[in-house]
This record gives sequence, structure tokens and C-alpha cells, in this order.
Amino acid sequence: MLRSSTSLALLALLTCASAAHADFKVCNRMSYVVEAAVGVADKNATVTRGWFRIDPATCRTIAQGTLNADRILLNARALPIYGASPLPQNGSDKLCVGQGNFLIASARQCTPEQTLAGFTEVKPSTDDDGNTVAYLSESSEYDDEQSRLAGVQRLLTLAGYDASPIDGVDGPKTQAALAAFLKANNLNADTAIAPNFFETMIAAVQSPNGPGLTWCNDTSYRVMAAVGTDDGKSVTTRGWFRVDTGKCVHPDMSGQPRRVFSFAEAVADDGRAIKKNGTPVSWGGSHTFCTRDTQFETSDQNDCGGRGFNANGFALVDMSANKTLRFAQP
Repeated sequence: MLRSSTSLALLALLTCASAAHADFKVCNRMSYVVEAAVGVADKNATVTRGWFRIDPATCRTIAQGTLNADRILLNARALPIYGASPLPQNGSDKLCVGQGNFLIASARQCTPEQTLAGFTEVKPSTDDDGNTVAYLSESSEYDDEQSRLAGVQRLLTLAGYDASPIDGVDGPKTQAALAAFLKANNLNADTAIAPNFFETMIAAVQSPNGPGLTWCNDTSYRVMAAVGTDDGKSVTTRGWFRVDTGKCVHPDMSGQPRRVFSFAEAVADDGRAIKKNGTPVSWGGSHTFCTRDTQFETSDQNDCGGRGFNANGFALVDMSANKTLRFAQP
């Protein structure tokens, strides 16, 4: 396929490695570790590049030098450890993305190996150094310090330590959870301010040795899991948490629930349940609670079907000790 001169110019902008006075950066002021893809549109050409991993309160240089384009578009997705994507993927521009590290010159015409994703146009600002900057933010509108702390709180909770609420505000509860996490993982206090602390925390979330409930996927399938917690008044179910092959995940369970329940199912790349001999491949039990095909949280377990939910059988988990549930190949 021949590329237009405009496409080649855009490719040059996104691949230039020479020193420059001003760069284009994407900065993460969210409480999630994200992967971002950028789209650059100029005249009749659109180029996409990704994925750039960006920790909370961190910026990544996407292009060196002044980025001259008609439109700049972004797509951001949270890492799979957070469950079904908590970030909206409803951008009005549908552009092609790839797996891993990709650069696509004709981003409006996907090849079979590429998929369409929603991109949102952004209006970058200029920082004190003259760089062009686009910010990823939540409705909480965290500043950098709050973003980093909220990101730590969120991962502590996923690792099984009660650091709620996730609000970017420091306090005794957050400090106690952080101290317990550091002690359990034989880490000194300075680790919490190290540049790679989020990497350390992600590794802990994926470890089967953390406190609370842990799911580990020993199958060749992608598994989506849901948790139910009983506080003595009602049962709240939440999902979905993605557990990739060979990985472990700690679901977020704030507080100290009296009982914990688990349901999981194997899914294909398109999100549909995988069946074996006509029966969905799943791991559950005899306690019927409500779930939904998309991300959900509900404390009403009555009339699941009438409320647009599905009824699934959850297993009661023995939480008398730190519990790891392993999904075995059927």
C-alpha cells in the first residue's frame, strides 16, 4: 500500500528520536495505571501509535518536537488487573489499534490483526517548558500528588489491604495499609517513593500470597470473575475481574465482610462464554446472585432477570485463612 506524503510526515512526527526544544506528552492524573494510544490526524491522513504505559502522576513523551496536526486524539485503558475496564471507551472517532507496541499509518482502515477503538479528541495545553501536554483525568480531578496516592490506595485494596476510601487523601488508615503491605513483602519504607513502586505493587496484586481472596488462572482460557460480599445486611456482587492465563488477581473487598462468594467463567476474545459439550466453562456454587454481562455492582439480589441481570451460582469461600481459588483446566 502506498502511503501519502501526509501519512509519512505524521509517521515521522511520531517516531522522531532527535533532541527537541518542545515535546508532546501525555500525563496521567488518574488513580489507575493506564495504557494510552495517540491518534494524529492531519488533512486526510490519520496515524495511531501505542501502547504507552503511564503510572499515576507520571508523564510520557509521545512525540519529540512540535506536533503540528489538525487533531490529536487519545484512547486510554486501565490494566486488566482492575477488572472490566473502569474507563469509558466511548470516543466518537473509531481508529485502528494493535496489540503490544504498534504504529499504524492508515488508522481508519484496519487489517485483520487490528481492531477499532474509540478515540476522543483532546485540546492539549502548554507547560512551563513549552511542551504540549494532554492530561488523562477522572471526575475526581486529582492533582499529581492526589493521583499518585489514590493510585496507591487502589492497588493496596486490590492486594487485599483496606485502604478505602480511594480518594487521594492521606490518613491513618492508608498509612496502616501501606505499612502492612511493605512488611508483608519485606520492603523498606523508601520503596513507597521509588519510581518503580507501581510495578512492585502490580506484581503483589498478581501474586497468590496476598491476604484475602485470590483468584489464580491455571487454564489456557481468559477468565472473568465476580465476587460477592455479605456484610450481614445484604450481599453485594461486583465484576468483572479479568484473570489472564498464568496470572493471579486479588478482588477489591473493602472492610471485613462476614462471608465471601465467588463466581467465574471462561471467555473468548470477543467476550462470549466458552462452552464445552454445550455447557459454559465456569466455576461457582449453589448460592444464586445477580451478575451482568458488562461491569456491574449491585446489592439487590432479588429478581435478577426482571432487573436486566443474570442469575449465576456463586460458591461460598472459606475465609478462615488467606484463600486462593485456582481455576483448573476442565
